[in-house]
Amino acid sequence: MQQEIRTFVLSALEAMNYDISEATGETDLGPAGLDLESLALADLAVQVEEEFGVRFELDDMESTALMTIDEFSAEVAGRIAKSAVGSAG
Repeated sequence: MQQEIRTFVLSALEAMNYDISEATGETDLGPAGLDLESLALADLAVQVEEEFGVRFELDDMESTALMTIDEFSAEVAGRIAKSAVGSAG
């Protein structure tokens, strides 16, 4: 699942006109890497919410900017798993 999320995130970033040609799983989303600004992070979060049915709050954006692509993908996968457990219980 995490690889599927990572692929989606990279496709979304490319569609948002970010240069992902040298991006790896260790590339930061924020200033130290792709340098996504808060509006771009919010846009990415909305796309991920729509694709995978998870929710991000405004407070999540600050910590998301500090994540790498792989960390963000793992976070989304964790939210999907948590949601599945919550709806099954």
